[in-house]
Amino acid sequence: MAHEVVLDEDHDRGTIDPRLFGSFVEHLGRCVYTGIYEPGHPTADAHGFRGDVQALVRELGVTLVRYPGGNFVSGYRWEDGIGPSGDRPRRLDLAWRSIETNQVGTDEFLGWAQRNALIPMMAVNLGTRGIQEAADLVEYCNTPAGTHWSDLRRRHGRAEPHGVPLWCLGNEMDGPWQTGHMSSERYGDLAAQAGKAMKLVDPTIELVACGSSSHTMPTFGYWETDVLDRAWDVADYISMHAYYEEHDGDRRSFLASGAAMDEFIRGVAATVDAVAARKHSRKRVAISFDEWNVWYQSRYEAAGLPEVDEAGPRIEDTYGALDAVVVGDLLITLLNHADRVRIACLAQLVNVIAPIRTLPAGEAWRQTTFHPIATVAATARGRSLVTRVTGPPVATRRHGDVPAVAAAATRDPETGRIMTYLTNRAAEPATVTLRHRGRRPLAVESCQVLVADSDGPRDRRAAPAFGFVPLDPATGPEPGTITVTLPPESWTVLAALGLPTRGT
Repeated sequence: MAHEVVLDEDHDRGTIDPRLFGSFVEHLGRCVYTGIYEPGHPTADAHGFRGDVQALVRELGVTLVRYPGGNFVSGYRWEDGIGPSGDRPRRLDLAWRSIETNQVGTDEFLGWAQRNALIPMMAVNLGTRGIQEAADLVEYCNTPAGTHWSDLRRRHGRAEPHGVPLWCLGNEMDGPWQTGHMSSERYGDLAAQAGKAMKLVDPTIELVACGSSSHTMPTFGYWETDVLDRAWDVADYISMHAYYEEHDGDRRSFLASGAAMDEFIRGVAATVDAVAARKHSRKRVAISFDEWNVWYQSRYEAAGLPEVDEAGPRIEDTYGALDAVVVGDLLITLLNHADRVRIACLAQLVNVIAPIRTLPAGEAWRQTTFHPIATVAATARGRSLVTRVTGPPVATRRHGDVPAVAAAATRDPETGRIMTYLTNRAAEPATVTLRHRGRRPLAVESCQVLVADSDGPRDRRAAPAFGFVPLDPATGPEPGTITVTLPPESWTVLAALGLPTRGT
């Protein structure tokens, strides 16, 4: 199949926000305990956090981390996780049916984030708690001194404020599974009042109001409209959550997950604009896509309720090559909406549907999905270019006809480097001609590809190593063009530099 991708340096979608490469740490399964935190581990630092995991987090390129939930936050008493560790209560977590020891809490997490140069994004409990508790947590974290909560933080050993810049007003409050689930009207009013109080404590913070938990929620669209109508004055972002999986062997639809994400984002952006128009407001509420990933939820639901335990395994999906290609395709969609999506969090960071896995007291390793995330986080700099893709579509069972080739491109103004990311969603090779409508022709620096083979999940102890293989593009049929043949069901990254033209 022949396709054309036009890269246009004169038209872009804006600057790529570094917070697009965020992740998520929830008190769920082994994400915290024996994930990021394991005192006594051979690599543990003086604070009890695993050094091997910290090294992989840096390699992954994570810039921001959301905490402490997730469903967990809707039953969380944040005061349980501060002060002397020996005095902290053990609580039953209703969301994930586990015993929470509270050995890691606000100060521990925020200290870990600071040491690793990560932007913290904290969530407050609006499920079983409310306005005062949310404002108190902001005071504890961000007020320098001279108040009850700030002075308590100082007595706990943290003299300077944490300065948390981003706050989520609850989590998935549209979902019947959520502790404290409520209507859009009730949540919108609560978010507005909690957000008002939080910004009175610290006017510099930004707030994320809960959007829909998925595109398939029966309240989708109506929920965003009601919430933003009520919380418009305090909301800086509206959240989006989406997970994708292969249903009943339907590889074609799974490979088109990026197209489904694209439709979801467009719908939310249109709703935001409609609310702004009705309010005669020039304010633009941005999107925080603060949960996204490949997650085989059908397997989790089929397993039934787990037995109550302490930091036992939960949702430890093992990923294959196909999953890595889909994750790459989802990253393309996020880059193509860089003008609206300013924050995104891969859920989650370690062990729980994660690119990083660990063994208690043992090693840490990369899953297949680690590779596209780390690559985009390391290379997508500057501005997201407008890409125009033409070519035949592919038919899918769940999403209808979608483009067979998806593309995103970025340009770093400091180096002039243009990165192009390409997905071939088809079961046959796709020949793509890259046409650069720039001021200078392009010279390819490197080109590499991830290919979705027929293998299933890859346990790193039993399966062969997985990673990029080189791909050889060629000079196109016309000046300024590059031709590359994408393998079936693959994700490709191509780096190029502008060549000096004659006389320059």
